[in-house]
Amino acid sequence: MRGALLLIAGLFVSSAAQALEYRSLTDNAIVYDAGSRQAKPLFILLKGTPVEVIVSLEGWIKIREQGGGLGWVERNLLATQRQLIVTTPSADARLTASDTAPVVFSASKDVVLELLEPPANGWVRVRHRDGQIGFVPLKTVWGL
Repeated sequence: MRGALLLIAGLFVSSAAQALEYRSLTDNAIVYDAGSRQAKPLFILLKGTPVEVIVSLEGWIKIREQGGGLGWVERNLLATQRQLIVTTPSADARLTASDTAPVVFSASKDVVLELLEPPANGWVRVRHRDGQIGFVPLKTVWGL
């Protein structure tokens, strides 16, 4: 009995310690309730939207979008290029990773930004679709 409990506890800890995996959509995607085109369509996500990978099975990946919606998309619609989505009413991108640095641009809620560098010290370097580059606070984006 004790051995079984240790095994279960070990599985829980190892799965909790795994890093989350995020990807972004290469095109607009129908999200289904199962891994099949014959399954029920749930909603559509737009090209570039970041998603969290939950599980991969054959040609399908179960994903979670920023709002919490779960579903399945075809594997070929996911890229390794990382995108982030603004989750606050606006996010000021600054010239350097500092609250006192000049603002380069502001992005509204639900704007998708390209991840350029891994986050550091509560900031992440991003590129707007217009080409502008800056640092936004981690607390203003989702997809990391």
